[in-house]
Amino acid sequence: MAKKINVHRGSCLCGGVEVAIHGDFEQFVCCHCERCQKGTGSAHGANLFASGARIEWLSGAGLVTTFQVPETRHVRSFCSTCGSAMPHASGEQFVMVPAGCLDTPTDILPTMHIFCSERATWEDALARAPRFEALPSQGS
Repeated sequence: MAKKINVHRGSCLCGGVEVAIHGDFEQFVCCHCERCQKGTGSAHGANLFASGARIEWLSGAGLVTTFQVPETRHVRSFCSTCGSAMPHASGEQFVMVPAGCLDTPTDILPTMHIFCSERATWEDALARAPRFEALPSQGS
């Protein structure tokens, strides 16, 4: 009996790009390198990796732009309309999927943090910041 291949769906912020990832995620990596901070505008990149997976662009494939930092392995694909991070295939070796682009839940939890020596100076304070279920009212 053939093993069932999981399909994960995702999209960009403007809805112009929709994608299906066929395969299982093996790693969920939070990367704290300075390049991921700049690329995400946040404390770290949160990316899922799947070897042997396949990307199927359901809509908007022509909107996806890929940028590679010269002379590095740092690659980022994104929607050219809204800038949302999108999946990227590295040949047939693996597929990298930004966790935030997924519309369907995944069971995998973060498996590692890398480049912690480059982490944002303010990252440790995140856990201590107040939390709200929605936008707090004025004066909160």
